[in-house]
Amino acid sequence: MSSDTENAFDAAVPLSQRAMMGARGAPRYLDDLNPAQREAVEALDGPVLMLAGAGTGKTKALTTRIAHLLNTGRARPNEILAVTFTNKAAREMKERVGRHLGEAVEGMPWMGTFHSISVKLLRRHAELVDLKSNFTILDTDDQIRLMKQLIVASNIDEKRWPARMLAGIIDGWKNRALTPDKIPVADANAFDRRGAELYAQYQTRLRELNAVDFGDLLLHVVTIFQAHADILKRYQEWFRYILVDEYQDTNVAQYLWLRLLAGGHKNICCVGDDDQSIYGWRGAEVGNILKFEKDFPGAKIIRLEQNYRSTPHILGAAGGVIAANKGRLGKELWTEAEDGEKVRLIGHWDGEEEARWIGEEIEAMQRGTRGMAPASLNAMAILVRASHQMRAFEDRFLTIGLPYKVIGGPRFYERMEIRDAMAYFRLAVSQDDDLAFERIVNTPKRGLGDKAVQTIQRAARTNGVSLVEGARLAAQGELIKGKGGAALGQLVADLDRWHGQLRAEADTHVELAEMILDESGYTTMWQNDKTPEAPGRLENLKELVKALENFDNLQGFLEHVALIMDNESDDADEKVSIMTLHAAKGLEFPIVFLPGWEDGLFPSQRSMDESGLKGLEEERRLAYVGITRAEELCTISFAANRRVYGQWQSQLPSRFIDELPEAHVDVLTPPGLYGGGYGAAGMSAAASPAAEYGRSTLQDRVGRADVYNSPGWRRLQDRSQQRPMRQPTEQRGMTIDLEAVSAFSEGDRVFHQKFGYGDVMGIEGDKLAISFDKAGEKNVVARFVVPAAEADDVPF
Repeated sequence: MSSDTENAFDAAVPLSQRAMMGARGAPRYLDDLNPAQREAVEALDGPVLMLAGAGTGKTKALTTRIAHLLNTGRARPNEILAVTFTNKAAREMKERVGRHLGEAVEGMPWMGTFHSISVKLLRRHAELVDLKSNFTILDTDDQIRLMKQLIVASNIDEKRWPARMLAGIIDGWKNRALTPDKIPVADANAFDRRGAELYAQYQTRLRELNAVDFGDLLLHVVTIFQAHADILKRYQEWFRYILVDEYQDTNVAQYLWLRLLAGGHKNICCVGDDDQSIYGWRGAEVGNILKFEKDFPGAKIIRLEQNYRSTPHILGAAGGVIAANKGRLGKELWTEAEDGEKVRLIGHWDGEEEARWIGEEIEAMQRGTRGMAPASLNAMAILVRASHQMRAFEDRFLTIGLPYKVIGGPRFYERMEIRDAMAYFRLAVSQDDDLAFERIVNTPKRGLGDKAVQTIQRAARTNGVSLVEGARLAAQGELIKGKGGAALGQLVADLDRWHGQLRAEADTHVELAEMILDESGYTTMWQNDKTPEAPGRLENLKELVKALENFDNLQGFLEHVALIMDNESDDADEKVSIMTLHAAKGLEFPIVFLPGWEDGLFPSQRSMDESGLKGLEEERRLAYVGITRAEELCTISFAANRRVYGQWQSQLPSRFIDELPEAHVDVLTPPGLYGGGYGAAGMSAAASPAAEYGRSTLQDRVGRADVYNSPGWRRLQDRSQQRPMRQPTEQRGMTIDLEAVSAFSEGDRVFHQKFGYGDVMGIEGDKLAISFDKAGEKNVVARFVVPAAEADDVPF
């Protein structure tokens, strides 16, 4: 710039903004963006779909867009609606915006999850859906308990028709924004033809309790917007810009929620990846992102395709798999990173061998003896399709002393002592919370058995009041005698006092929480408990009270707990992570193992049976997500045999393996092991992995796996005609036929369908002691093995 221009610029632009600008006057936060990201940030007017592939910096682009809106004065902080799916993502978004602007972001009340924002909206207009503004948000445990009560009251067999089934049905209806009066005829017969009726009863009971569940938070807001045009218009005008993260994961209710709010300024920017839509089982509709252009005519589609996470080989493998899906908008990820190692593919004899091999690989990588620098255990993850696959790895890692952690275990707020304490806190906020009262009325013990609780319930029903009021009537009328009656009167008095102190703000909410736990006798109960778990429970209660310090009031804390979805535990120890593919969404690791790639397991047979092609495509998206979690090294494995629910089953390699592009895969399958399109039909993969590459089809593999029509299987049958055929499993204490003359001799090389190749070490009648190459020493009946030379005729 000339000196005159620079002086004019300095006079027109505040110092705080000049500090953020580069040499050419553009904000510095734009300098770090690639062309596609910058286009998405600067396209501020009208609907925009940011189609962001895995690892392409979507969060960076999204948060920079918010910063740009604020920095350019397009909107004030409270005029921006920014929606995410997790509290963690919302916090990260706010922190990143602050870094872009060079200062903490204040006054952005409408940045959060769908549920947290809906809570704010619903508290403002609760009366429009027959609620009070201090309504309680029920967790799953309380929801199930309430449904059990309704099922029992309706004389339905709860064992045959469990409450969790009803909860799932009702949650599905709420995800589709269906109120009880709008249930389709085809769905109304659900749950023994009583589903719609129980749904209506459930909603009525929730209103009586002044409570909502998670599905209600969005459903009630959508209902208010649809029934009250004036309120909807107010928010449409107020939210000048709407930004949505993970749009591919939205359900129908969330979709309607957004469509209604975006009907004003139409400045909506949705960020998502149709190739990572993997939550159809919980209501997510990939169609929401696929029809974005139809929903918002004139929408601009911007593809973020430059990947900053993975190597070209990993991206190439993932791209080859996902390309087989028909329902996608299409994009091709690329990176400037070096090629790195190819995706490794290896077949194993069974699931236990797969776990052994992966354990050995992890130890070798940790020691740095695999030809690479030593790697931290924290850098490694095992991602499985189903949780039951974890057992083999846990057993193996415990045996060899390899530290690991299972992601997705019990959460802090799901522990019994935390639930009890939270029930007390909920009653201090709202005495209409009957479920909380039922939980703590006799915890700690107050001499109030089932009969006493029934007396309280009758008093409440008769007078049309809450259980707290019913307890008050029962205590005052001496309907419950003795110590139990006196203890009940004391509990009601305590609840009144705590509620009064909370409203009067006589104490801080932290002090009040400590007081509630002490005066209720709950802390003393665990102090007097002599079980090994008691000290840990007391520590958890201390941690709970400590967590309150981060919130302005008790109600805000209760909302946070009800909405929280993240399990945020800090663990400094190095551990391998084991989790499901669904839990891995949004995470990344330098080294990833993907075991169990077998048809029926992955893709899931259940998913395909229930949803057909739609289910198969979601399974393929899940495979894409799994591969793209890897930054440097990805290993895919499968087993020829696997124990499923206690039974050994022969497995076919996953059809997704056939879709992996040859140029990006390195086959490690041992010679002679059946390996699908990668060294199939007994061919040594090491000798010529490319010779059969890509030629395997599912039909071909099914034909080769037809053990019941093979010559080897027929010879096994011929050999056992004189004896009943039994399942070839490892047996202890089996009866030995000492009269039998074995056809084998010590030192013979043999083959067993389950244990593989081995050498005969000893013979006793019809029982052979065999040292198997992979499975170790086993005792098996002679008729279950064949000479090694005949093994090629027995496909597995």
